[in-house]
Amino acid sequence: IDSDYFEEIFKPFKRLHNDSQYQGCGLGLAACKKIIEHIGGHIALTSTVDEGSTFVLTIPKNDTEY
Repeated sequence: IDSDYFEEIFKPFKRLHNDSQYQGCGLGLAACKKIIEHIGGHIALTSTVDEGSTFVLTIPKNDTEY
């Protein structure tokens, strides 16, 4: 993933490819980001074009028992 698109890929319905290349509607990463941020966490991305990408999720510790 080119760094120019790091913020774009977390927006709903934003896709870098068309349906013939990869399936999906463009909601997965947007949903993940929304959930992680809702609980006080953070999602980060590092990527090298044509080699791969790494997503890091940081989730705050919760001492509350359910």
